[in-house]
Amino acid sequence: MSLATSKRFLLSLSGIFLFINVQAQQKVLDIKQAEQIALSNYGTIKAKANQLNASKASLKETKTEYLPDLNISAQQAYGTVNGTNGPISGYHGLAVASAGLALPNQNWNAAFGSLYVANVNWDFFSFGKSKEKIKVQKSVVTLDESDLVQEQFEHEIRVASAYLNLLVAQQLSKAQQDNLNRTLDLQKVVVARVKNGLNPGVDSSLANADISNARIALTNAEQTVQDQSNQLAQYLGIPPQDFVLDSTFVTKIPANILAQANTSVNGHPVLNFYRNRIGVSDEEAKYLNTFNYPTFSLFGIYQGRGSGFKSDIAANPNDYSSSYGAGADPTRYNYLLGIAFSWNLTNPFRVHYQVQSQKFTSAQYKDEYNLVDEQLRDQQVLADTKINNSLKNYHEAPVEVKAASDAYTQKFTLYKNGLANIVDFTDALFTLNRAEIDQDIASNNVWQALLYKSAATGDFGLFINNF
Repeated sequence: MSLATSKRFLLSLSGIFLFINVQAQQKVLDIKQAEQIALSNYGTIKAKANQLNASKASLKETKTEYLPDLNISAQQAYGTVNGTNGPISGYHGLAVASAGLALPNQNWNAAFGSLYVANVNWDFFSFGKSKEKIKVQKSVVTLDESDLVQEQFEHEIRVASAYLNLLVAQQLSKAQQDNLNRTLDLQKVVVARVKNGLNPGVDSSLANADISNARIALTNAEQTVQDQSNQLAQYLGIPPQDFVLDSTFVTKIPANILAQANTSVNGHPVLNFYRNRIGVSDEEAKYLNTFNYPTFSLFGIYQGRGSGFKSDIAANPNDYSSSYGAGADPTRYNYLLGIAFSWNLTNPFRVHYQVQSQKFTSAQYKDEYNLVDEQLRDQQVLADTKINNSLKNYHEAPVEVKAASDAYTQKFTLYKNGLANIVDFTDALFTLNRAEIDQDIASNNVWQALLYKSAATGDFGLFINNF
């Protein structure tokens, strides 16, 4: 197991144990812990990390391709050596033939023979073909690295968004529970006044309808909590369960809501990925272009050969030995040194279109890069607008709650004293419930707006470090 793999394994275990420990003690799962668990467990991130490791291994293999080929071979065989005059051709030009004299008659004299060969071939100069191939693989490694970083960044954004969505869902569920409790209190007052003849019986029906409506709203809110909880669990890479989250995102807004990103838009992880795609394609075009040129090779062969047939076999066909040792021991040696030049003269016609195709691919990637760049810049402008609007709502929400609460208290008092009808009171009850929901959403929306800005600028620290 490599060092990098070991570190990721330990990190994954630490993340799982950390989460189990948090849940076992019923502690709050803060967002930084959630991010750590998610980055350790999420399957796509693990897959892209392995893809990066594969690319690095391929780069090491590519660097070794420039080394010369060194082959050794040993062969020992037993058979006859009858020969004949005449042309022969093996399948696809490959043949292993017995070598011997062309005798007037067939004979079955057989002996051992041996062949020992060492061969070296080295394409020592090919107009940068090997170097360009290495550059291509290096750019692939860089691309996979940026792909991993991009996936980690995007997953951090997803986890933070799911965390905020679950938190606001929990707050809305609490608001609906409070609304149900107030509706039940109303029912008690209505029943008492109807029994005493102070209010018409229809008030009881209206109160019962309000209770049913409040219970339905609570059930729907609880279902939303379960949906968001399940989504967060998926992003964390753990089984669905109940989460206890940090209420900071409800009780206060970011410390420095107007903070600026530490990186320019050009350093955005998503743009880095698209930029590196262009780099890989450009290197591919350069590599393909090297196939226009010839290859120069050095080669060397050293050969040893043994045979059980003696040198005067032509005069004396019976002068041979069938013993293994006579054929296995080499008695003749040869060597060969040379330089070779190979050039497929029709390659330039094919390579021209391959390079042209690759350049069009680069142009495609550049267009996609420009599109994403434009979208991110537009999102940055929109993010500032979202932040300003969410701040306005955040400061306005307490005013709405205060006014709705005062109206509710007033109408409740008037209704208990017979000075207001139930329709007026339920209107006040609905207004208070709506105001509380608006307040719960308001602070969360400020954090969501800041998270949107982090996603647009590529600086997750803008969100995660703004407590």
